[in-house]
Amino acid sequence: HHPDLISFGYQLEAQQGRVTQSQVKPAPELGLEVENFLGSGIYEDADGAEATLSLGWVLERGKREHYIEASRAGVSALKAEAEVGRLDAIALTARLFLDNLEFQERLTLSQDAMAVAEQSVATVDRRVRAGRATTADLARAKAELAKVRLTALDMEHELATARQRLATQWGQAQPDFQQVTGHWQRLPRPDSFAVLLEQVDRSPNMSRYLSQQRLREAELRLAETQAKPDWRISAGVRHLELTGDQAFVAGITIPLATRDRNRGRVAEAKANLALVDAERAASRLQIETQLFSLYQALQHSLHRAETLRDEVLPRLQEAADQTRLGYERGRYSFYELQQLQSELLWTRMNLAEAAIDARRHQTEIERLTGAAMPSSVQ
Repeated sequence: HHPDLISFGYQLEAQQGRVTQSQVKPAPELGLEVENFLGSGIYEDADGAEATLSLGWVLERGKREHYIEASRAGVSALKAEAEVGRLDAIALTARLFLDNLEFQERLTLSQDAMAVAEQSVATVDRRVRAGRATTADLARAKAELAKVRLTALDMEHELATARQRLATQWGQAQPDFQQVTGHWQRLPRPDSFAVLLEQVDRSPNMSRYLSQQRLREAELRLAETQAKPDWRISAGVRHLELTGDQAFVAGITIPLATRDRNRGRVAEAKANLALVDAERAASRLQIETQLFSLYQALQHSLHRAETLRDEVLPRLQEAADQTRLGYERGRYSFYELQQLQSELLWTRMNLAEAAIDARRHQTEIERLTGAAMPSSVQ
């Protein structure tokens, strides 16, 4: 239901109409010719008239097959472009879906941080009343709670906008969902760069150039055939009024023209055919460059996510738990507790960002290669 894909459907219908039209042969022509009347002498009236009734046909000399071939090649080229458009729409939808997933996770983490901040305010308040903490600590705790609430509110607004953008991908004015579901913690397992390069050559991004090449070749053959002029033949019956006789007549019309009469279109078709090769080479180089950049970015995001998940986050969680316990026992200041809690929240958000960034890079790689990556690992 993406608007761009709907328009491709209408374009395909129009091109199919051209195929149908290309199969229509020229209609025969009915001719009536009257000679030798309304003149002088015996031709003063219609007594000496000669009337000829004939049927004429156009000999296209093989052009019709090339018209049909070019029209059908146009359908194939348009289908190839539609497939590339479908991949682009899928990739954009995936990006917007991941935006929703990221904002949802950020909102969840902000809500968790809000719960921790509320707990910290309650803890500091008890310590202030017990004379074991200063009112400055309580003010700092309440300020931190206010900032976390503001962050959560920001995420709610961002999430509402992300939902709206995602819904427009299938032509929906207002989203009819409140959340998306996805396991962002699962990291993709990419193939080697050499395997990805092999997939590029089989991708719709490159296959469309093969369809375009067939179309340009068909157009070149048609232009070369059009250099041959059409012949016209006719056959009919002639009535001679003076004698009352009838006779059959036949004729052929052959234009006196050279094959160079269509050389401009032939030259244009040859240039368009060569242009396809040049565009394919340029596109292949551009895709390879983009793919290399995306592959490096994916590897970096995976390394970043795995390090944060396996090395940083567990140690920070342990340190935060011990610091909270130590603060309640008076061994750590509130500033030290607050710093660790902020660092823990920052790490959790960066882990989600790195993992979802890996998915974004995966989406772009799949758009370029036209192939899905292998199954993910936890």
